[in-house]
This record gives sequence, structure tokens and C-alpha cells, in this order.
Amino acid sequence: MMAARGLDALLLSTEAEVRYFTGYLTQFWQSPTRPWFVVVPKSSKPIAVIPKIGAACMGRTWVDDIRTWASPDMVDDGVSLLAETLREVASKDGKIGLPMGHETHLRMPLADYDRLRGMLGGLNFIDATAIVRNLRMVKSEAEISKIAHVCQMVSNAFDQAPRVFNVGQSETDIFRAFKTECLGQGVDDVSYLVGGAGAGGYGDIISPPSARVVEKGDVLILDTGCTFDGYFCDFDRNFAFGDVTDFARRAYDAVYRATEAGFGAARPGATCADLFLAMQRVMNDAGALGSEVGRSGHGLGMQLTEWPSLTVQDKTVLKTGMVITLEPGMTFAPGKVMVHEENIVIRDDGAELLSRRAQQELPVIG
Repeated sequence: MMAARGLDALLLSTEAEVRYFTGYLTQFWQSPTRPWFVVVPKSSKPIAVIPKIGAACMGRTWVDDIRTWASPDMVDDGVSLLAETLREVASKDGKIGLPMGHETHLRMPLADYDRLRGMLGGLNFIDATAIVRNLRMVKSEAEISKIAHVCQMVSNAFDQAPRVFNVGQSETDIFRAFKTECLGQGVDDVSYLVGGAGAGGYGDIISPPSARVVEKGDVLILDTGCTFDGYFCDFDRNFAFGDVTDFARRAYDAVYRATEAGFGAARPGATCADLFLAMQRVMNDAGALGSEVGRSGHGLGMQLTEWPSLTVQDKTVLKTGMVITLEPGMTFAPGKVMVHEENIVIRDDGAELLSRRAQQELPVIG
């Protein structure tokens, strides 16, 4: 792919891309202080250009060319070393690939990027989004096995809901209990957990928990992205407490059936738009008042959300080995939504579930 674009090298600066090409796994990325770079030459192994503090960890990967500087450096935070490396692997008027498109970002100060370009003279920076995207969208069996493993551990945790959730708990108590259960099942981290509860249904699915106490008649959603060895699961489960309205039962049935429709449509050669429309038709027929989510699923892997998106506009063709989420959601009453999510992998003959399928009817606790 680099040869087809005439690229001398790729320049990568974000956590997922650096890890994808090197295996460098650390939570140190949560600190915004230091920049990190990997250069992928067209004809040799990746070169790490990183702060000295990361040399030992990078040294445990397959990368053996590790170039370091003492960071943070307020005058020259790796820029000169990076420029020297790029000049070494590129011709005088060569091309450097850099992800520039949707869902990418440059993890270095903009002023340093301008300085880097000035130091490199005739070198041209070319958008390499398609290269990185096409590589990462199709997973190896090793990647798929890690995602499947964390999906099963979190499925086990959700199965414990009748034991750990009850009326009278606050949302904060429920979130804390579920995180504890996930860690007990063996996940490395509960990196993402959102949701909420409300009488007869919920209206918000991305907020942190509140001190509100769960009561009979409430519907709860928990949407989690737990990790194992750097790979995410991402799926949710819904629960009712005590009595539940027919509205909520029918809404749950609709999104459950929409997920089934998405699963049936998911096969090599289908497009993301095909899956979106298959799920949306079921929800429309069930009387959906609308959807505020904007998409009905997405890619999954080293990041909680990856390419592609299941929208009517996304014509990405599904390929064997792609891991995606099916996430239909609908507004079923004013201020009330219902969302359902599963994780699947595309196989030669269709889709395979990675998460354990949710109950067909809205589970009731207590």
C-alpha cells in the first residue's frame, strides 16, 4: 500500500497506531506531556522515536531501533531527532504518509509540527488514512481471540446482574458493583462504563452515574468497554426492576429484533449502509419516534470505537475478519430511548457472535 502511494515512510503519533505497529502497550499515554513517534520505512522495520522514559518498555517489543531524547524538553521535544530519522529513510523530495482523515489526530504540538515541516525542506506529507484504516479494520485471528475473550468475561459479569443489582441501590453503587464484577471475571480494566436508569426507560446513555436511587419500574442500561491485553469489547445490557411498562417491553423487543436483522445482513460483500438500513427498518416498523445516536454500530478493536460506522452514508464493504458492533437504538416515547448492542466478527459465511447474546425479553430484577 505504501508502494502504491509512492511513500518513503509512515509517521505515526497516536497510541493505537503506535501499538498496532510495535506492540507498545502502556497507560502512560494518559499523560499529555510527552510526544511519541514511530516511523515505518518502506523497506525495513519500524523505528521508535520516543522519550527515554519509554525505552525499557519499547525494548520488550519487536522493535530494535529505538531512538530517544530526554523529555519534556521545552526547546526541542524530539523534533530534531524525528526530522533526522525521517531524512534518513526518505529521499530528498520524498513523501511521508501521515493519517489526516476522519477519526485521526496528530499527537504533537502544532507549533512542533510546523517546525518539523520547515526542517524537512522538500519532503511532502501525504494523507495515509486509508492505509492505516484498511490494515486495522481487518483483524487477525490473534486479535479476534482477544476480543472474544474479553467479550465472554464481560458476558459472565452481566449474567451476575440479579445477584449484584437491586432496588434501593444508587446508580453509583450499581456502576461500582459492576466494575468490581468485571475485574473479578478477569478483565484488565473497565476503561469505559456509561449508562443510567429512569422510570419506564432512560433518556441518556453516555453520562456518569448519579446518586439517584433505583426504584421499582426503572429501566437500567449499562454500556461498557472493558479491555484484555489492549483489546476492547463494547456492548450493553438492559434491565428492568420490578414492574415494567409495556412500552419498555415492546421497545426492547424492537431493538432486539433489529439486532437480529443486522446480524442476518452482516456478511462479506455487504456494506455498512446495508446493515444500518436492515436494523432501521425493524425499528421504524415498531414505531420508532427517532434516534439521536447517529449510527447503529461501529468497528471495534484496539480502540473502543474504530472504523467503520454503520450509517446510511458509509458504503464500506464488509470483509472477513472485520469486528464490528451492532447497536440499534430508538426513541420509543418522549424522552425515553432503548439501545441494544452486540459484538460480532465477519466470517466467510456470515457473522459470528463474540458477545453472548442478550436475553430475548427484557430481564426483570427483583
